Amino acid sequence: MTHSVFDGTDLDLAQAGSITEEALKSADDGEMFAERSVSESFVFDDGRLKNASYDAVRGFGLRRVCGEKTGYAHSTELSPAALTRAANAVRAADSGHDGTFADAPRRTNAVLYGDADPADAPDFTAKTELLAEIDAYVRAQDPRVIQVSASLAGEQRNITILRPGADPVFDCRPLVRIGVAVTVEENGRRESGNAGAGGRTTYAQWITPKSWKNLADEALRQALVNLQAVDCPAGEMDVVLGPGWPGVLLHEAVGHGLEGDFNRKGESAFSGRIGERVAAKGVTVVDDGTISERRGSLTVDDEGTPTSATTLIDDGILVGYMQDRQNARLMGMETTGNGRRESFSCPPLPRMTNTFMRAGEHDPAEILASLTDGIYAVNFGGGQVDITSGKFVFQCTEAYLVKNGKVGAPVKGATLIGDGPSVLTQVQMIGNDLELDPGIGVCGKAGQGVPVGVGQPTLKIGDVTVGGADVG
Repeated sequence: MTHSVFDGTDLDLAQAGSITEEALKSADDGEMFAERSVSESFVFDDGRLKNASYDAVRGFGLRRVCGEKTGYAHSTELSPAALTRAANAVRAADSGHDGTFADAPRRTNAVLYGDADPADAPDFTAKTELLAEIDAYVRAQDPRVIQVSASLAGEQRNITILRPGADPVFDCRPLVRIGVAVTVEENGRRESGNAGAGGRTTYAQWITPKSWKNLADEALRQALVNLQAVDCPAGEMDVVLGPGWPGVLLHEAVGHGLEGDFNRKGESAFSGRIGERVAAKGVTVVDDGTISERRGSLTVDDEGTPTSATTLIDDGILVGYMQDRQNARLMGMETTGNGRRESFSCPPLPRMTNTFMRAGEHDPAEILASLTDGIYAVNFGGGQVDITSGKFVFQCTEAYLVKNGKVGAPVKGATLIGDGPSVLTQVQMIGNDLELDPGIGVCGKAGQGVPVGVGQPTLKIGDVTVGGADVG
């Protein structure tokens, strides 16, 4: 069900447009971003419904951009008075500026997701019964299961973007996610596993028995694998990364360093390196916000610009950055539709959408067979990255020893340590099995979290520093 942002408020579209136009006179850029968001979440934990929430939020943010300066004001009150107060506030940020307002973004006919409200169906009882069914199913699979946590989350955001001299931009954005986490115990040892999926759809495709049982089975499989894990040896070794979710390493170690603001300010390890080789031949990295129903996709970004498929690294050569409007203008580059914000209360920043490495030519079995002494990392947990240097530390939640091309025992405590610019040059083999993650990613930047996607094919990377328990 589509809801207008202005329905039931004291502000209408014409008034909002008029006040916004006056507020942005003599500015270089800016917009009013109005939002109505409804969201719900359910967590079934330890055999009972632990948490259920429903939230509805409405508000606007008004941004005035003058050169490198930005004035921003926001409010949960949609009224002419509140918008006028915001207009006065943002004008005060740079009242002496005399710029020419930027052209409006081009329009798009693309529709990447439907406008059905995830909260419409199923009802509250059906959702809680589903989570209880997941809990019972997992516990019945293995007596070693001691805890199950199953969750559902859904939201719908309706946005309106107004700017002088342009038609209003409207978007209705659904987003859902389902997750299962399992803890097992054997001989006093406890291990866990988790799996999740989602996208810009309704719940329907994710809550079928086939779909949720696959997730439950995967979470249990990971937990049981970890029960058998041995200490990971530490040292420098070749590593094979599995396809799909391990692309989160690419996202963190490389992706943030390719965002426009960090490069404009000279804070990224990739600053000023357009046209240079930054990765091994065959490495092509793309940010694509146009993939239908994917978690990181958007019909338009939060400045009203259509998203795009932006090639960042082409066959190892740095060819572009992800740009919002302000940083693109200041760098003399084209915007790429990567201006994103967590909500109306936040100004937009250049952010990733779905970031992945394109497939290569090698069969994954061939890649594993070439690994004489190293680890095969299939799943990742959290990580830390320094944008300026590109240095990263990532924890492997599922990894295996490999000797002479044979996959051996699972290992625990494995961490990958390195820096993004170097690790790209150490890519030795690229698989033909590109996968995107199942729809679980959340990216943080400047205190704002936004949904994203990651992906990659199977990769072999040489001479990676692996931290672990040195069992030498």
